[in-house]
Amino acid sequence: MAVKLLVVGATKEKYFKQSEEEYLKRLRKYCKLHYVVVNSSKNSSNKDECLAQEQDSILKNISEGDYVLLLDEHGAQYSSRSFSKKLNELLVNQSNLVFVIGGAFGFSDAISVRSDGKWSLSNLTFPHHMVRTVFLEQLYRGFTILNGEKYHND
Repeated sequence: MAVKLLVVGATKEKYFKQSEEEYLKRLRKYCKLHYVVVNSSKNSSNKDECLAQEQDSILKNISEGDYVLLLDEHGAQYSSRSFSKKLNELLVNQSNLVFVIGGAFGFSDAISVRSDGKWSLSNLTFPHHMVRTVFLEQLYRGFTILNGEKYHND
């Protein structure tokens, strides 16, 4: 099972980098996670131009057989326990699982069409760099729940 986290734009803030690195380190115990950063579109303030440029970078990193889940504010929401259950189903039934966190404008229509689903971490809006840490923590939490470890408290 290959798991990939595909993100748009490099993390610049030291505190976000440190938190990402911590959860990436913790996740090594559970899976081989490929963390891929693609360039964000900084050449334009036009939303459609940015999305088109980022679309090409994202699609280059997705293979035909990948199961793609977008982290999107309009996606399905899960509790941590239901997220871990869904994660387990995907790990069992999909050979390549790709989670994608978009840039400031989200995703183009082509990326949305290519995806196999959308997940939302909250009804709240977060900076996309913060979403990385929150998602990595939830992924870690999901694995600890699946393994019966004492991390998650109900």
